[in-house]
Amino acid sequence: MLQTPQQVLEALKNKQYAPVYFLQGEEPYYIDLISDYIEHKVLNKAERSFNLTVVYGKEQTVSQILTHARRFPMMAERQVVIVKEAQEMQDLNSEVGQKLLKSYLINPQPTTLLVFAHKHKILDGRKSISKLLDKYAMRVTTKKLYDSQLPAWIRNYVKEKNLTITEKATLMLQEFVGNDLERLANEIEKIGINLKKETQINDEVIQKYVGVSKEYNVFELQKALLRRDIVKANQIIQYFEANPKNNPVIPIIALLFTFFSKLLIIHHSKNKPQQHLAEVLQVNPYFFNEYLLAAQNYPLQKVIENIEYLHQADLQSKGIDYPFIVEGQILKEVVFKLMH
Repeated sequence: MLQTPQQVLEALKNKQYAPVYFLQGEEPYYIDLISDYIEHKVLNKAERSFNLTVVYGKEQTVSQILTHARRFPMMAERQVVIVKEAQEMQDLNSEVGQKLLKSYLINPQPTTLLVFAHKHKILDGRKSISKLLDKYAMRVTTKKLYDSQLPAWIRNYVKEKNLTITEKATLMLQEFVGNDLERLANEIEKIGINLKKETQINDEVIQKYVGVSKEYNVFELQKALLRRDIVKANQIIQYFEANPKNNPVIPIIALLFTFFSKLLIIHHSKNKPQQHLAEVLQVNPYFFNEYLLAAQNYPLQKVIENIEYLHQADLQSKGIDYPFIVEGQILKEVVFKLMH
């Protein structure tokens, strides 16, 4: 049965259990969330001593895992078997391994919760094992969220913590952390620990607890670039150079590449209404006018040149063809090229 992470968690909280859970996909946050819940909540502390088995895919065969799964629980209603890093199982995609798993799926041990945490990959949906998982197991496939989906995710997570968050703070958190849901959750948890319930998270809270400088951050760098404010941009770059651990170059280049890519879309959609542009760009209305201003400050040919400069800087940051350039120098050079 194909299920969303939220549906599976809701069922688990209501003690509605399935014999097999197959958690797969490129977003590990939900895989960890579900498998951790099963590991720590399905059995009580006394039951876990004899009825919880946690193994790692690289060290196990399908046959060994199913041997664990077919055991009966000891002094409990059920047992839990969790296979972490299941994508590392060498025989999961073999004919023999899949034949064994198919047999178990059709006739599982009813007192066992067997969980496969298959991160960063998905099984080939064309193969019969995938179809059997759809029919007999609780299957969840996770995907990385698009940038346009992150603000809603942040607001919902904040709401679960009995807090609220301003629009600007939401966007700052998104820009500074990116679409790594585990990091986002950890940052919100950290903020929640330091705030009273029903408190609003604003940009000052983000700056204080996420460790972001109020004046010198990638958020302000983008604003300086869109206004072609050379002095401010250079001040920020100097700060980044002095604090390289808190300001790694690769995410900064990635953000600027996304920024100029959106300017390219604006230039190629000049005759389209603004509502259409906002939807195509997937830009929050809070920032939309800034993108329009940037498009005026950067003609089409300059935008194309800047995208190439950022591509070169990305190669430099990864040591490709440019093994001896330090990160601070890479940022100085690329920002100079972007604005001149």
